[in-house]
Amino acid sequence: MMRDTRRSRLILGALLTAALVLLTVDHRAGESSPLRPLRTAGAWLFGAAERFGGGLARPVTGFVQAVATAPQAQERIRQLKAENARLRAGLSATRLDEARSAELKRLLGLSGTGGFTVVPANVLARRGQPGFEDAVQIDVGTADGVRPDMTVLNGDGLIGRVVDASATTSTVMLLSDPAASAGARLEGGQEIGVVHGVGEQGRLIQFRLLDSAAQLVRGTRIVSFGSQNGRPYVPGVPIGVIEQVESTPGELTRIAYARPYADLTALDVVGVVVQGPKRDPRDALLPRKGGSW
Repeated sequence: MMRDTRRSRLILGALLTAALVLLTVDHRAGESSPLRPLRTAGAWLFGAAERFGGGLARPVTGFVQAVATAPQAQERIRQLKAENARLRAGLSATRLDEARSAELKRLLGLSGTGGFTVVPANVLARRGQPGFEDAVQIDVGTADGVRPDMTVLNGDGLIGRVVDASATTSTVMLLSDPAASAGARLEGGQEIGVVHGVGEQGRLIQFRLLDSAAQLVRGTRIVSFGSQNGRPYVPGVPIGVIEQVESTPGELTRIAYARPYADLTALDVVGVVVQGPKRDPRDALLPRKGGSW
């Protein structure tokens, strides 16, 4: 065991001495050194080995880094999705506010021209209740000055009337309800009749003209005739345009069906008339043909 160790040390010492001699000769000879080709080959060999090892290590290192950062990446993705959802919700709310603002502007424009004092309201829900098939609930009530048998309209025309009111909410029976009826007048004249709800999902209402000899044609417009003391209906509110006229020979009245100006299936901003006009606005609130007010 001692011989092997002494021999190994001698061999190692000889090798180190030879290496030092070679390094000294190579350094002093410079570029003319006889060991230059060997040095170049060694550099190329070790460089290639380093590049090969680096190429193998990079994918492994990248994978390890990806695994390490995966939770942070997933959290960032979740944050971005949440932010996008908030932005979309904000955009939808902005568009909704803009639409409601436009409806309120039209409502106030119509009521101002007609001389009506209105309490603006939002439709909360569409619901029926005993005695009424087609009604909506709005977010104003007696605390806001609303009482039963008050006219309800929007920026397009007549909606219906209040049939019940609590402190903060009210129920409005729509013109489309089969139990609804309101006095109406043909534009530009004195011919009067009555409009009735016929269901039809609010698409059409029936107009019964009391004078069977009066002219009644498609495209004629009708407005509210008004009730005594303006309740339940104030005068001059646009109701709709006649689309169909029935042939009723021998009868005392004429029957037609009108398309309401107000979309009774998509109500949002409405107004309750708490004080009627000092004078009948007549046809002043009818929209210009082919346009708006």
